[in-house]
Amino acid sequence: MKQTFYKRIGESVYSHRLPNGLEIRIIPKPGYTKKYAFFATRYGGMDTRFQLNGRWLDTPAGIAHYLEHKMFDTAEGNALQELAKNGAEPNAFTSNAMTGYYFDSAEHFEENLEILLSFVSIPYFTKESVEKEQGIIGQEIFFFYDNAYREIYTRMLRAMYHSSPARTSIAGTVESISHITAETLYDCHKAFYTPSNMMLAVVGDVSPERIVEIARRILPAEGGPVIPRDYGTEPETIAQAETGCTMEVSCPQFLAGFKCRPARDGEDYMRLSLIGDIACDVLLGESSPLYLRLYDRGLINTSFGGSFEMMPGVAYLYAGGDSKDARAVAAEIQKEADRLAREGVSEAFFQQVTRASFGANLRGLNSFENIAVSLTEGYFHGYDPFRFPEVFDSITKDDVTAFLRENILAERMVLSEITPPAM
Repeated sequence: MKQTFYKRIGESVYSHRLPNGLEIRIIPKPGYTKKYAFFATRYGGMDTRFQLNGRWLDTPAGIAHYLEHKMFDTAEGNALQELAKNGAEPNAFTSNAMTGYYFDSAEHFEENLEILLSFVSIPYFTKESVEKEQGIIGQEIFFFYDNAYREIYTRMLRAMYHSSPARTSIAGTVESISHITAETLYDCHKAFYTPSNMMLAVVGDVSPERIVEIARRILPAEGGPVIPRDYGTEPETIAQAETGCTMEVSCPQFLAGFKCRPARDGEDYMRLSLIGDIACDVLLGESSPLYLRLYDRGLINTSFGGSFEMMPGVAYLYAGGDSKDARAVAAEIQKEADRLAREGVSEAFFQQVTRASFGANLRGLNSFENIAVSLTEGYFHGYDPFRFPEVFDSITKDDVTAFLRENILAERMVLSEITPPAM
């Protein structure tokens, strides 16, 4: 077992890879009562087309999320209830590129860890339970349809991308999930829920040796093959410049999105993620000249905000909120990006934003969940998230200026709007 100490952030990580390929990371927290376990697979909403046993499979949109729901079923009952009886607080989530199962508990941690590893690695589906779940997830999807932000965000991605599976909601549609069967779920579990495609992260006052021993005893001895995935070929151009609809909202809402150049896995992935976050704050943050100008003119209110996101083969920066003149806001965002690209970012403002971003990353180490998820995402994308101080050191204001110059362009922008029916 390898121990790595990160002097600049004061954290230690124990790393071990089992013969079946499972990567295990343990972050010791002596003296803490709570312990946290996160067991994840590199399989998410975008992984709908993949190769299994020499043939390509096209699976229904929403199947990774559907599988997450069904994994808590066991031959004996329900793993959620089992964990809750032991004083654990369990849950799960599906993102575009990952599905994670987790719990925290102060007592019976090792027993709870055995339950977690067992139910995630041993699927149990029946035709009846799969059909019943369609109604439950269908109701969840209908809720999404009524959510204005979800609608405007999904529309933005569909306008931005021609064919990338990022266009499709993680939950899928009522029509797409109607094609999911127990057999399809077993195929997806066989492909992606193998130890070599997964990672276990544990944070707390635990024995690293005991964690490794439990994982070795509970999980399958074989790791499984590498599964080729197909995310399609996506051009740099946007699919359409504008999209909109009417909904029962109190005031017009919008998102202006910019299709950015993605990064390959590795440290470049983390570096682009940090540069994109800094660029977003420089351009759109609450202390930026643009934000203050738009607010003073009454074009935005406190709902306005932005973010930079990355997925497999995908990267985009977006901003939005309530506004009675979304086009004017979008034009001002583009105008400010052009100015920054031309004149450069102020060194003083760059340092201010970078310090704030670094501080946010440092504060993230106070959350056991954030630590575990960050380590897992880093492992799946080939970088070490605990090296963020060194990566921050390498980022200059010229990097941020170049990001804005290359990505925040009129031809890369889409505008997604929702207006009340009366307007």
